[in-house]
Amino acid sequence: MSDPPAVAGPSFAEAFRFWLKLGFISFGGPTGQIAIMHRELVDRRRWISEPRFLHALNYCMLLPGPEATQLATYIGWLLHRTAGGLVAGILFVLPSVFVLMALSYVYAAHGSLPWIAALFDGLKPAVLAIVATATVRIGRRALRHPVMWGLAAAAFVALFALRLPFPLVIAGAAVVGLAGARLRPAIFRVPEAGGDRSAVIADDTPPPAHARPSTRRFVTVLAVSLLFWTGPLVAIALWRGTADVLFREAVFFSKAAMVTFGGAYAVLPYVAQQAVETHRWLSASEMIDGLGLAETTPGPLIMVLQFVGFMAGWYHARDLGVAGAVLGGLVATYFTFMPCFLWIFLGAPYVEQTRGHRGLAGAMAAITAAVVGVILNLAVWFALHVLVTPAGVNLFALGVAAAAFVALQRLRWDIVPVVLAAAGAGLARRLLEGGP
Repeated sequence: MSDPPAVAGPSFAEAFRFWLKLGFISFGGPTGQIAIMHRELVDRRRWISEPRFLHALNYCMLLPGPEATQLATYIGWLLHRTAGGLVAGILFVLPSVFVLMALSYVYAAHGSLPWIAALFDGLKPAVLAIVATATVRIGRRALRHPVMWGLAAAAFVALFALRLPFPLVIAGAAVVGLAGARLRPAIFRVPEAGGDRSAVIADDTPPPAHARPSTRRFVTVLAVSLLFWTGPLVAIALWRGTADVLFREAVFFSKAAMVTFGGAYAVLPYVAQQAVETHRWLSASEMIDGLGLAETTPGPLIMVLQFVGFMAGWYHARDLGVAGAVLGGLVATYFTFMPCFLWIFLGAPYVEQTRGHRGLAGAMAAITAAVVGVILNLAVWFALHVLVTPAGVNLFALGVAAAAFVALQRLRWDIVPVVLAAAGAGLARRLLEGGP
């Protein structure tokens, strides 16, 4: 059977509209967001093939910082150079910046928001269905040999049962893949080039001109990125002084951006301890409430750091009024996400050159199998928190999750109506029960 016809590459304007849409529907933390991107970019739009998507994802999984944001930046960069990467990364985060800023102000000024919890009651099971769909689809394509099934199972057990650190699991899979590429190359390989010619960025599409590494490009990217990283830090120090909360936020979140291996759930204990106990920017209960607000908004779960920064400014930059809180949130967001662009623009050209290298391909194939176990681990973790309550199984959540899974997997519905319907179901349930 011949390959399906290739699709035309998206224009910059078309890609801009998609990345903006993605910013508004990217619920569910990194696993849900990667699932959404996989469905939209690989299955529906065919802007990138499965192996190229997983190759980019594997690199992003090795980096500090929010991997879903970096994956969007990587693919945007592949499609439309630096401008495409900037648009993809910024728009992936921007809607949640405004939504969470507004919710943070309402929370700080007026307390909790029960209707937000009602919306999330419907959103959470829908996100569970999105993650389950991605697990099935990626697993079906990535686990083509019993050894790969074993790696996925080992990664799941290591994370779920043994509680091993995420970086250790990924590093272990890479070592197995490097060795396996030498000992059993037929097993530890990515799909053959040319297997999928239907995507814009297909299996055998050579790296575009802007993806070719050079020393000049490396030095330029590094210099410009460091300027955008350190310039605002110096400006804040000159304006407010190094003892001010805004400067201390900039330094702290810059450090946090360097150690956030394993996603938001891995770094949150560190951030919570430092923000609550060391800096005393907010209380432990406020930190928990902030996590709930971040989970109800689109965008990376690590956006909870914006809430932390907002509350720090709310309490400790009172001379600026509400502007101090807003600046606190923006400082936290900027210094959390700025390094993401550095890692992608600096390293992605070299990663593109590794496709076809036997040893590195083996490592990437093993990491891909482990990623299936990682996604399954988060899916099970999410299911336990969504479907199981102290009173037993949450039948409402189970029903919404099942309906969303059928809509996505069997009926091939778009994610937007599924998410909107689930959120509406949660709000309707609260209203029918007589809640506010």
